[in-house]
Amino acid sequence: MQEQIRQFILTNFLFTDDESQVKNDDSLLEQGIMDSTGVLELVAFVESEFGIAIADDELTPENLDSVARIVDFVSRKQQASRLHVGAR
Repeated sequence: MQEQIRQFILTNFLFTDDESQVKNDDSLLEQGIMDSTGVLELVAFVESEFGIAIADDELTPENLDSVARIVDFVSRKQQASRLHVGAR
């Protein structure tokens, strides 16, 4: 998952495949890698790629401002979804 997210960011926002251009803990917003429109592109990618739905109130830097935060957020969403489905 981490590599897929890194590659999406590198390809779509930095237009490179040079992995050294973004570290897992780099702030994507503070470094100007991604703006508000980029966040929407990222959300669309994450939702389709990992089968989750992201609510408007989840569009926060705490969830989406670095590769590491995105991976943690997606993992939590997937786990919650599996628990919800298993509870049925």
